[in-house]
Amino acid sequence: MTQQGIEVFLAVARLGSVSAAAQALYITQPAVSRHLRALEETLGCALVVRGRGRRQVELTDRGRDFVRVAEKWRLLWQEAREVAGRDPAQTLRVASVGSLSTYLLPPVFREFLSPGRTLTFHHYHSREAYDYVAQGLADIALISDHMYHPQVETVPALRSRMVLLTGPGPDWTEPVPPSRLDPAAELRLPWNPEYDLWHSFWFSAAAAPRAVLDQMSLLEEFFSWQDRWQDSWAIAPALVAVPLSRKLGLTVRRLENGPADEIIYYLLGPRRKEALTRAFLACLDRELARRPEIQSLLAGGRDEML
Repeated sequence: MTQQGIEVFLAVARLGSVSAAAQALYITQPAVSRHLRALEETLGCALVVRGRGRRQVELTDRGRDFVRVAEKWRLLWQEAREVAGRDPAQTLRVASVGSLSTYLLPPVFREFLSPGRTLTFHHYHSREAYDYVAQGLADIALISDHMYHPQVETVPALRSRMVLLTGPGPDWTEPVPPSRLDPAAELRLPWNPEYDLWHSFWFSAAAAPRAVLDQMSLLEEFFSWQDRWQDSWAIAPALVAVPLSRKLGLTVRRLENGPADEIIYYLLGPRRKEALTRAFLACLDRELARRPEIQSLLAGGRDEML
């Protein structure tokens, strides 16, 4: 199993065709096919479904399972190549969900990166983050879905109220009851399981939102189309809604009987870089103090966990 074979497989899985993978990797289509077959021979199983006339590549069940393994292999290979050029003891590997990497963490990273420190960052969903922290592939992760993992400690980091985000109008009296919201105009993101339960209670399962999104950048993009859809609305944690409202001229409104506050947790695994992690959390704490819409939960228990 080679690194090139892994890169070829991931390109095929991501792009869905041998020709697109060949173009993206600047190699020939026969070379892509050779790498795939060599990888399958090494693993002893088929990763792609083959057949005449197929223009799109479909992964087998084992191929879909192997995607996550291949991504881990690539991450380890990248870090192995970087070892010679940096001090691993001074490199913090951070992971987070997308909303934090977009609307909270950039100034934290800027402060953390003092001379001598380096940083690697990856965007993972909560379930993935638990696995990576447990395996030592990430030193600390910030997630929104609290789960149990025998090798990972889950510690509350911050609390953010869930609010309604709309265009400048209409002139609603606050707090806004959910019954006044038109489900067909919603831009929906799956924030956490508790939010999904609240949403199911207030809105019929048959109601189709305007869009269901899983990327924060898309929420920003959709709201920028106010000339087309002036009635769009979304429910989001204040840590996202406040900076987004300032950037796009949107309105943040309080909800009546709204969903529970979003709590963000940080994860620590069995192998810890205590000094770097403590420094990172201190930078995070100072940034939270500058954001009145976010309540820090770090004080008091941080040092005891490290």
